[in-house]
Amino acid sequence: MDALDLELVGWLIAVGSGLALGLGIGLIVALHYGGEGARKNLAVRVLEDFFLFGIWILGLVGGIGVLQEKSWSRWVLELFCWTLIILSLLSGFSRWRGAAPPRGLLLVSLVLFIVPLIVFCLTTIATLRGETALRVLTG
Repeated sequence: MDALDLELVGWLIAVGSGLALGLGIGLIVALHYGGEGARKNLAVRVLEDFFLFGIWILGLVGGIGVLQEKSWSRWVLELFCWTLIILSLLSGFSRWRGAAPPRGLLLVSLVLFIVPLIVFCLTTIATLRGETALRVLTG
């Protein structure tokens, strides 16, 4: 018995990654037209944004690959999930450390966001390593 339905995993990650890419593109366009200060801030973070887009593209491709039952989609999606777990933990810790005390409410909000994300990613990884994924994602 798998933790999640494989098709559901593919759809959730493909749609979620597509939405994240669309939101990122919208934010970059808005910052580009936001004035000189916003453009300078955008130029400073171009490498970070490039890698972030790459990660979300990895999720989109992996999700579509699962939906099309491609064998390479298992490792692409697992790489995406592990990367998302690590980056969400690093980002959450960085935000918490950089905030001024008291940070209790920020910690609660970070936990409410990060813990379900990590649980979903770990469940997805378990599903990708399950019997159904091994059987379906072979070609």
